[in-house]
Parts: sequence; structure tokens; C-alpha cells
Amino acid sequence: MPGGLRLDEIVARLGGELRGDGSVVVSQVGTLAGAGAGQIAFLANPKYRKQLATTGAAAVIVPPAAADDTALPRIVHPNSYAYYARVVALLNPPAQRPRGAHPSAVVHSPLPASASVGEHVVVGERVTIGEDVTLYPGVVVGDGVSIGDGSVLYPNVVVYRDCVIGARAVIQAGAVIGSDGFGFAKEGDRWLKIPQIGRVVIGDDVEVGANTSIDRGALDDTVIGNGVKLDNQIQIAHNVRIGDNAAMAGCVGVAGSTTIGARCTVGGAGMIIGHLELADDVHVSAGTMVTKSLARPGQYTSIFPLEAHDDWLHNAAQIKRLAKLAQRVAELEKKLEEMEKTN
Repeated sequence: MPGGLRLDEIVARLGGELRGDGSVVVSQVGTLAGAGAGQIAFLANPKYRKQLATTGAAAVIVPPAAADDTALPRIVHPNSYAYYARVVALLNPPAQRPRGAHPSAVVHSPLPASASVGEHVVVGERVTIGEDVTLYPGVVVGDGVSIGDGSVLYPNVVVYRDCVIGARAVIQAGAVIGSDGFGFAKEGDRWLKIPQIGRVVIGDDVEVGANTSIDRGALDDTVIGNGVKLDNQIQIAHNVRIGDNAAMAGCVGVAGSTTIGARCTVGGAGMIIGHLELADDVHVSAGTMVTKSLARPGQYTSIFPLEAHDDWLHNAAQIKRLAKLAQRVAELEKKLEEMEKTN
């Protein structure tokens, strides 16, 4: 934001408790270690608390527990990390592209005057575009698609026919919405393609990362709930349903017809096989393979800890022997019970 904002102006807009000189002007956000004049820093992780004494920031955002650790002008808020996120958005509003359609765009549906359609965009027939929608260069929007107010599709996003994107969605570059699911029937030695006739339906306030793919449903729709956040290079297969405010880190894969509850999280490279159900508030650690439904909320992990390769080979060999070992223990327990009965 040109010229920046006074601290008291920020607090008037975002809330929080102001301590110190509210007339201090900040124009950007930085880390405690790297911030300088005109920048506001933040403390979210307690392990960086000592940096409050040495930071060059003009002001800081701190939780109540650290409010007395600095004499700098400061904004005190219970969730300092979320407050920082709002300040970043306030000081760095998104760039505004020109309204209207670029002459190189090919548009077959009416657009509201507030929409921005960039170079070489293709908009199909029977498309509904909401107010203030931005389509960056190279976007392709198929026939019958609906895009809600305020949504932004970055370069080279492809939205296949009849899919629905809600309001205020952010679809990062290269994402593909509504491609065919991996549906094939075996016929002798050959695979017979099954037409995928469902849609992808995305709720409001959803973000989809770069090069992420969300497949259309085979019969019913693939559904992404309100507020869902998907990182880069994620694969969501056909007929998956993801509940409101779930979040997934990069390279996650979700196989077909799996239902994931509200507020669930999946760490990077987590894999979930098909036809499962995950309850609300399930949290899957990075690199975990989920092979069964999870009916209770909580944290789930299936990663084998990192170790030296030779040690891993040794332990892997022992794991292979566990089934035989369990069988031997059961046999010994049975013999022990028989001995106890005869005594």
C-alpha cells in the first residue's frame, strides 16, 4: 500500500490491542531477524522470542505472553500469526488487471463489466462469470462452467465443461479442474474407457495450488467444500468429497470415492487410498499412507523413522519375521496354558 499505514489505522481495521506510539507508519512486513525501518515484524513461534530484543523492526505483532518483552510499538493479539496474515494482505493488495476482455481472448459467453479476461483466454458457451472475476492469460474455461464473484484464475488454468467454482476462489497457475477420472473397465486384455459424466463442484473461499489436478466425478460429482486449501501438485481423484476448511500440503494423493471430513489436514506426500471415510478433524502426518477408514478425530502417522541405510535393512528384515514370531508366541502361550491346567 503506497505510503503505508499507521499502527492505529491497522488496529482500527483489524482489531487487537495497541501499545505504544500509534502514529508509527509501516509499509511492509518482515521477520524479526530481517525487518528494518518502516516494517512490522511478528512473533508467532516462542523459540524466536529472544529476537524481540534485537529486531530492527519499527513495530511488532506479539501474543499477550510476550507483550512486555519489548518496548517497541506493538499490536497485541491472541493469534499473532493470523493477525500477521491479515496485515500482509492489508499492506499488499493483489494487483488489479484491466477490466474487460483482451482483444486476443476468445469469449463465447457474456461477461460482467467488472470481469478481467487476459490475453489468449478462451471462455466457452453457456459460461457464467461472476462480478470481479479475473482470468489471467492462457486460462481455458469450458462450456457450461460457473465461476463465482471475486474468483481469480492464474495463467494456464484449465476448467473443463460444466464444473462449478464458488466465490473468492484462487486457482493457481497450471491447475486442472474437471479432467477425466481414472475410470477403466477390463475387457479381455484391454482397458475400456468409462465416460466420466460427473462434475467438479468447488465451494467458496477455496484455494487450489499450482499444477494440482481435481478429476470430475464418474457419475456423481467430485466436491470440494468451502474454505478448503490445496497446495501444489496434489491429485484429487473422481468422486472424492472434501469437507469444509480441510487443508492438504504438496504432493498429496487422494484416490477415488474417498470422503474426507471437515477441518482435516494431510501433510506433504500423504496418500489416501480409495473408498475410505475420514471423520472430521482427522490429521494425517506427512508421508503417511492411509489404508483404512478413520472414524475418530486425531493425529495419524505411519512413517517409519529415518535411520542409516544398513540399520533400515536390518530392521526391515526383522519386520518380515514378525508374523512368524507372533505365531510362535501364540503356540507357546497355548502350551503354557495346557501345562498350567495339568498342574
